[in-house]
Amino acid sequence: MTYLDDISSSYDTVAPSYAELVVTGADWEDAAFDLLAELLPGDSKIVLDVGCGPGRTTGLLAARGLQVEGIDLSPGMIEVARRDHPELSFRVGSMTALDVPDDSVAGVVSWWSIIHLPRDVVPQAFAEFHRVLAPGGVLLMGFHVGEESTHKTSGYGGHPMNIYVHRWTAPALTEIAVAAGFTPYLDPEIPEDRLFFRK
Repeated sequence: MTYLDDISSSYDTVAPSYAELVVTGADWEDAAFDLLAELLPGDSKIVLDVGCGPGRTTGLLAARGLQVEGIDLSPGMIEVARRDHPELSFRVGSMTALDVPDDSVAGVVSWWSIIHLPRDVVPQAFAEFHRVLAPGGVLLMGFHVGEESTHKTSGYGGHPMNIYVHRWTAPALTEIAVAAGFTPYLDPEIPEDRLFFRK
């Protein structure tokens, strides 16, 4: 199996339990999603929630008047997302090869989803984010801070998993983003575990 297969099958296994354990948004997310909505270019409200899981973040983004589509590698997660948020749009897809036209969306959100990609594959994801964003578009990324990688063999109710969790520093991710063509959006009030970039 490839790492993509491992990620997909692991989250298929835990999808119902994950959705039950992670139900509502947290106060600290509000500021990030509000700022994203403010920074989107022009009148466009089209946003991709990449690695959307059971659709929790997709719902929070839609509540801000954004036209959001959730994309996740796990068919099980997409099934749960459609069940819990039937009014929203979801589909199976990979952040390393988004089935989305060039320059077609105003925003991309990768909310603690890039952490499972092998480190040498992360630049490919940033390149895809840059490709699909319209000029002036905004990328919002959340991640675990650090430099270590751990192998996760169970989770979310004790279900078996086979994935790696890679922590990142903001400078390391910023370097990759700049190489992909992004410009960092800097604000001292933004916590270190999330980053904004403009195309």
